[in-house]
Amino acid sequence: MNQSALIRPDWTPATIALMVLGFVVFWPLGLAMLAYILFGEKLRAFKKNANGSVDRMCAGFRRNRRQHWAHHRTGNVAFDDWREAELARLDEERRKLDEMREEFDAYVRELRRAKDQDEFDRFMRERKNGGPAPSAGSETS
Repeated sequence: MNQSALIRPDWTPATIALMVLGFVVFWPLGLAMLAYILFGEKLRAFKKNANGSVDRMCAGFRRNRRQHWAHHRTGNVAFDDWREAELARLDEERRKLDEMREEFDAYVRELRRAKDQDEFDRFMRERKNGGPAPSAGSETS
């Protein structure tokens, strides 16, 4: 997280001032600011989990809607055949995109694992050589 941000979920002069101002103007605003200060870091993980759940639910709705309309015939055989072919093509494209996303996610996980392993190995080499272990605050990313 960018620690130079003026308003971040931490006890900074700006957030304290906004909280006090919120309580003065309308007490739920102050309460909301207090909740942001205390639980703001957890909000990002909650948002990611909630978005993932909603995306999965909506994907199920889209799939059911396609299946419903795939069985509905208009009476025009040429149009119905074209629509079924297009729906099949779109489903194949969706499947390919999902596979590519899964491959990319696995690639990113592997990169993070390799980076963590590299940092750990460097730490162990420095520790073994008797060099001072870097402190947590001096690390630069």
